[in-house]
Amino acid sequence: MGKIAIVADSNSGISQELAKKMGIYILPMPFLIDEKEYLDGVDLFTKEFYEYLEKDADVSTSQPSPESIIKLWDKLLEEYDEIVHIPMSSGLSGSCQTAKMLAEDYDGKVEVVNNQRISITQVHSVMDAQNLVKAGKSAAEIRKILEAEGLQASIYITVTTLKYLKKGGRITPAAAALGTMLRLKPVLQIQGEKLDAFSKVRTMSAAKRVMLDAIRNDLEKRFAGCKMRLAIAHTNNQEAAMEFKKEVEAEFPGFPEILVDELSLSVACHIGDGALAVAVSKIVEI
Repeated sequence: MGKIAIVADSNSGISQELAKKMGIYILPMPFLIDEKEYLDGVDLFTKEFYEYLEKDADVSTSQPSPESIIKLWDKLLEEYDEIVHIPMSSGLSGSCQTAKMLAEDYDGKVEVVNNQRISITQVHSVMDAQNLVKAGKSAAEIRKILEAEGLQASIYITVTTLKYLKKGGRITPAAAALGTMLRLKPVLQIQGEKLDAFSKVRTMSAAKRVMLDAIRNDLEKRFAGCKMRLAIAHTNNQEAAMEFKKEVEAEFPGFPEILVDELSLSVACHIGDGALAVAVSKIVEI
């Protein structure tokens, strides 16, 4: 069996440092901040990113250049026989389609996975891919399995401000003004292709209740009898996330370790800081 490299992009939230520990490779996503380009995890880090948001800088996400993708793949193929490339959801960015097109020139050595995930559930796909490599699966087999299982995941997110949803055109200025006046906290859902509204509440405790109920509903219905992962994520809100972790552990006792992580900067760009999220995904059975 040939050696297989696993590549994800920084939309997963996996840092270059963590990638080294995991034995995987991360393609940094470009950000445009006040018209200057930065690379996530290379010359743009979490602390600076939130400082730019705080200063009301013009922050937007971009796509990796074809050259940066080809350069990484070519370097890896000097050491590995095949590559499994796991980009963010094709519904949220064109980078997946670009990678698929580029992979056509690699004679089946590069398999690009379009499994409609981002951030913490994208991390779960990387973990599944690692287990499938250990089980002796080929890159093509891993892609097929991950794509078949892609929608077996949900992320629920509560935001503390409507400013960034308005800025990104995800809600109208009128809806943002009304929501701010009424102190509404939207609960959003990422399931597959896009970020959608799920519920509206007035307090963070009510929002957490909505998210916990949604996860319970997923576990008892959609994923009944499946082996699952649970994770907590946040945008620059570590203390609240650790508190929420205790609530999740009390609600779902017996789960293996529940990881707490930052939502990727590409998600934070659209929702701002202070957000809390809970994610669930099915573990791929081997």
